[in-house]
Amino acid sequence: MPADYYDLLDVGRDATPDELKRAYRRKAREHHPDANPGDDRAEARFKEISEAYAVLSDENARARYDQFGHEGLRGPGGGAGFDFDLNDIFDSFFGGNPFRGARSRGPAGPPRGDDHETVVDLDFSEAIFGVDRTIEVRTLVACDDCEGSGAAPGTAPVVCSACGGAGQVRQVRQSLLGQMVTTAPCGRCRGMGEEIAEPCSRCRGDGRRAERVSLVVRVPPGVDTGATLRLSGRGSVGPRGGPAGDLYVHLRVAESEVFVRQGDSLVAELKVTMFQAALGASVEFSTLDGPQELVVVPGTQPDDTIRLSGLGVPRANGRGRGDLHFVVRVEIPARLSETEAAKLREVAVERGENIADCDELRTRRRKRRAKH
Repeated sequence: MPADYYDLLDVGRDATPDELKRAYRRKAREHHPDANPGDDRAEARFKEISEAYAVLSDENARARYDQFGHEGLRGPGGGAGFDFDLNDIFDSFFGGNPFRGARSRGPAGPPRGDDHETVVDLDFSEAIFGVDRTIEVRTLVACDDCEGSGAAPGTAPVVCSACGGAGQVRQVRQSLLGQMVTTAPCGRCRGMGEEIAEPCSRCRGDGRRAERVSLVVRVPPGVDTGATLRLSGRGSVGPRGGPAGDLYVHLRVAESEVFVRQGDSLVAELKVTMFQAALGASVEFSTLDGPQELVVVPGTQPDDTIRLSGLGVPRANGRGRGDLHFVVRVEIPARLSETEAAKLREVAVERGENIADCDELRTRRRKRRAKH
């Protein structure tokens, strides 16, 4: 014979709904699988207790049980005439059915702390090669006095008196469709399942205090403006021992006066004289990796490029670096001495090039200005 439901809950037959609820909570916590790991007898008794409460907490089912016993809960065909869902009972008191494949959810626990954001400015070379940058941020850290619990030293949080440690409260109301059940986080403990009787005087029960902390941000090579680094767990800690949020570091890279970034390539201008471009030259240039010798071949034209492999931006996949490109800018001298002009004129005549007489050009210029 099945056990008597009133005996299972250890209450009298005239027990009120509140007495039934208190008795069920007490018995269920005693035999809950989480409190008796590996104990099959406790698990079976927990199911019986929950079934008893499901019947006795329903007014119609309780009336049939009081009149006909267990048979009063069966239909004409031998099947269950009273359809109750144990999942609702488990959800109401423990946040989930431990026999549904997943363990009970239980109280929500202390909430996660806030995320923070900050901006770090980098020199151009720091962005190319990477750097370890020490920054200071204002955040919330665990209170030293209460070690983050929020309770005064020598005390500890206690089970919430409103939800009994479940972290949730359940409300039942009647509607045209029958009973409507809603579950919401407990307003007294904010879903934590615990409340603080004696708050810590320093943090006032929050378990946190504001402080400026120094952090080392490891900036990888090859970053650019707009990149964001996520430092997990470096945001504010949660109240009363909750997990910390994250810190998001937004990077801002200063422009270079020499180099322009194009993807994983760097571009710079190489200024040479017309003589160097025509005759060829060896020119030293200060790159981000130090001085490099550039060979200007004879006959180099304006806007020609010289490429140095592997001296560009480190690639994001870690496979080497891009290239460094030099765009040749040929500078024409604005003034020549008479000796330099005579020598160039001799070369031009030898090459058969048509050039003007300097004195004649000056005379034409003066006449043109006089007209205006």
